[in-house]
Amino acid sequence: MIKNTVIAIGLSLSATTAAFGQEPVIQDHFKEVINQKPYHVEVCKDVSVSGDKSGDMLKGAIIGGIIGNNVGNIENGGALGAVLGGMFGHNNSDAQGGTKRVCNTEVRYNEERQTIYSHSTIRFYTDGKYYTLKFKK
Repeated sequence: MIKNTVIAIGLSLSATTAAFGQEPVIQDHFKEVINQKPYHVEVCKDVSVSGDKSGDMLKGAIIGGIIGNNVGNIENGGALGAVLGGMFGHNNSDAQGGTKRVCNTEVRYNEERQTIYSHSTIRFYTDGKYYTLKFKK
């Protein structure tokens, strides 16, 4: 509807402005867009890992607490056994630090530039003034 109205205005104005020697000027405008196309890539890297001894320490604390509660009539024997068992488990742990290869899949994008139609304008002169109308074909 708007397209037909703009064209009708342009045509009627071209008839009235022709008498004054002013032809309407219709100009197409374009814009550049970037199309992104995703693709997947596997990225691997070496990361340093610490030797985590906390698991061995926790096992030693649990076993030491059980033994401390069941041996003799020592006050707070379970707590003392847990502390000593945790220290023993930590010291005797064979966990070692080093490097580990870690791989992840990442999404990356190829970009493609494309020029596409944006809109058109019509410029005309009537009653002593210039007018510009914007429309789409």
